[in-house]
Amino acid sequence: MGRLAVVAIGGNSLITDPKNPDIPHQWEAVRETCGHLADMVVAGWQVVIVHGNGPQAGYSLRRSELAAHEVHQMPLDLIVAQTQGAIGYMLQQGLSNELHVRRRPRTVVTLVTQVEVDKDDPAFAEPVKPIGGFMSEAEARLFEAEGWQVVEDAGRGWRRVVASPQPQYIVEQEAIGQLIKSGAIVIAVGGGGIPVRVNEYGKLEGVYAVIDKDRAASLLAQQLGADLFLISTAVPRVAIHYNTLQQQDLTQMSLGEARRYMADGHFSPGSMRPKVEAVVDFVTATDQLAIITNPKNIGRALAGQGGTRIIR
Repeated sequence: MGRLAVVAIGGNSLITDPKNPDIPHQWEAVRETCGHLADMVVAGWQVVIVHGNGPQAGYSLRRSELAAHEVHQMPLDLIVAQTQGAIGYMLQQGLSNELHVRRRPRTVVTLVTQVEVDKDDPAFAEPVKPIGGFMSEAEARLFEAEGWQVVEDAGRGWRRVVASPQPQYIVEQEAIGQLIKSGAIVIAVGGGGIPVRVNEYGKLEGVYAVIDKDRAASLLAQQLGADLFLISTAVPRVAIHYNTLQQQDLTQMSLGEARRYMADGHFSPGSMRPKVEAVVDFVTATDQLAIITNPKNIGRALAGQGGTRIIR
């Protein structure tokens, strides 16, 4: 078995054109991403894939709202499970086909994954995780009147927010490990995992929350003892002074630099900050390498010629 890499793919990176988020265009993005993942496999990496589901979960939520007069609405934990299956299927098929074309066939498996959170996590008292599509402030205030909490998101519009508790334990972790040992490429912890907690009877139950997929992927990478944690997102490198005349793209960050940039407010809580927090947690716990880049630069980043490398 080769070196183990946990690769976290953003839900937005699977929708390359926001004006064309339909399924055929998502398939195009998935196939492109799977080409870069196949490069890693051919290069000898044992890959575990974690994917985001933000836009897709938002679409499912909107469909549920529009159909509420006809059928029951879908709770959030089932929406996460649903998108795990759908996006996992697309990645599973796309990567299997790509490896078949390269005559390097491998078993690719999608595992519906639950992630346990603490029922007393303070995040439940302060929802911050954006969900659903962007809205005008007027539209947001209508949802607020229905009991939702709403926030302005990084200058891009208004969105609803839900709790984003810290992942504590990946319920299917042992099964993921066994699949890796069998030689399979595993797609797991999609959308950050289905958030569950242990109830008063000692049984698991879903909770109304969304777990940040980068934090969950970091936890998985730590618990699997991964040699590399790679976050594939919409930008080629992490930047400070982002979207200003002083923007500075970073080829490398030490842990100290990353923490200082976070303390100085360089990374948006709804965008880059959770990614930087996730890689800092991984590197701190393992002393291994973490990289943040976009799909088309994965190969260059692994060769030390692209992306942002986070080191101790």
